Amino acid sequence: MKKPVILSVDDDPEVLAAVERDLRDHFRGDYRILTAASGAQGLEAARELKQRGTAVALFLVDERMPQMSGTELLAEVGPLHPDARKVLLTAYADTEAAIRGINDVGLDHYLMKPWDPPEVRLWPVLDDLLSDWTATVRLPYDGIRVAGATWSPQSFATKQWLARNGVPYQWVDIDSDSSMRELVGDDPALPVVLLPDGTSLSAPTTAELAERIGLSTRATRPFYDVVIIGGGPAGLAAAVYGASEGLSTLIVEQDAPGGQAGTSSRIENYLGFPAGVSGGDLARRATTQARRFGAELLTAQTAIGMRREDPFRVVCLSDGSEVSSHAVVLAQGVAVRRLEAPGLEELSGRGVFYGAAMTEAATYRDRSVVVVGGANSAGQGALFFSRYASSVTILLRADSLAKGMSRYLVDRIEAAPNIEVVTGAEIAAVSGETHLEELLVRDLATQATRRLDTSAVFIFVGSAPHTDAVSDLVELDEEGYILTGADLPSGSHGRPRSWPLDRDPFPFETNVPGIFAVGDVRAGSGKRVAAAVGEGSGCVGVIHRYLATV
Repeated sequence: MKKPVILSVDDDPEVLAAVERDLRDHFRGDYRILTAASGAQGLEAARELKQRGTAVALFLVDERMPQMSGTELLAEVGPLHPDARKVLLTAYADTEAAIRGINDVGLDHYLMKPWDPPEVRLWPVLDDLLSDWTATVRLPYDGIRVAGATWSPQSFATKQWLARNGVPYQWVDIDSDSSMRELVGDDPALPVVLLPDGTSLSAPTTAELAERIGLSTRATRPFYDVVIIGGGPAGLAAAVYGASEGLSTLIVEQDAPGGQAGTSSRIENYLGFPAGVSGGDLARRATTQARRFGAELLTAQTAIGMRREDPFRVVCLSDGSEVSSHAVVLAQGVAVRRLEAPGLEELSGRGVFYGAAMTEAATYRDRSVVVVGGANSAGQGALFFSRYASSVTILLRADSLAKGMSRYLVDRIEAAPNIEVVTGAEIAAVSGETHLEELLVRDLATQATRRLDTSAVFIFVGSAPHTDAVSDLVELDEEGYILTGADLPSGSHGRPRSWPLDRDPFPFETNVPGIFAVGDVRAGSGKRVAAAVGEGSGCVGVIHRYLATV
């Protein structure tokens, strides 16, 4: 397999030589290092690499070059190598150009000259960007292949699960690939997952798939200081802080790290990411960080029950195993609510999707799609699909996007030429033979309906907490969210009902000592990624206080 390329462009021979030296010292094992002495040479090199089918992983370009600035060069090479990471080398006076580059050409980072020492000011930044690139870009392929059908819900679910867990795969549509159709047979149970060792799985469960591709599905020890249920932003933050502070930490995640936030196509108001960050990228970074500190992550495992065996807490898992701990953090998050309208359930996974379903973007290139919902997740999804679809219609019950969506998203949607917003409306029904073909829209004021031809509908309407496994153990509010701390209803003695201790519950602590709840599953939470991260990290300090009492 050909090594991907890092291309550096600078018209100053001394600077170019220094960049080449530092890049070779650190990256030559995994990448080819190429250089160009002008914007024109850099553009020509990018074109030749495209013709040869060679992947460019990163452009490192000086801003101040004659005839063609670094920003102008990046604008030209972007369509040739759209997945390559873009870094601008700037002087202090060029900061404004760098900011414009973020907005105009999707600049990923800018570095001030000089960058000495490279091990502090150059390599860590490029390592991070190249890690992102490696996680999201397909090179000539020799790994897992998923053979399925476009309108197979099971095929969609497998693709989505692999993508969200950061597992590279190649999709093969058996309806358009006769050789693959012959390989898997005339009437296979779809999808067929072809593994690099020559074996295959037909319509595997996520647990079967996780085991075969090497993801952890079983705990390595029977007891932990803390078990975290859910690997969304709150759970991952708790794992990072717990493991970094010496607590033996286990995360149990039933689907994929990142939770609902992990499906977000772009989070643009998260602190520290001026160009925005996808939910998948944020989840991958946080998972890597937690593992680096020693946290253990179980994937495709569900906590189906929990019990007290004082002073321990026992978590029952879906494979029949159990793990014990001193403390448990409930961070299961929420799920998108299912809409009820004729046809939605039957066409789920065949044009009807809940959440962003980013793996399907290419399927609906140059087609019309509908996004249902008026919160930030719906806005982010609409903007993401507007890059592929010919038109995007946002359908919401409210009379204005501004009622449930951040202003920056409303402004971007209003400026998008191929996004239409339909307010005061809902889905009345959907229809189609093998897949979604038509949507019936009802006006809430007049009850009149109209038909809308569309290829896909992506639904973001409210959420329901994942609390079934603990509903008989911890106290919930009327909507099913977990009550904690001062929000717990008091008994006659001034403390929560059935509270067994002489102290008050700690912040984030449920009515069961040693069981805590953070993030979206907790009643009264902020329902924002940053708020969930804050609760997850803040909970660890409270756990230390609890552990001092047991």
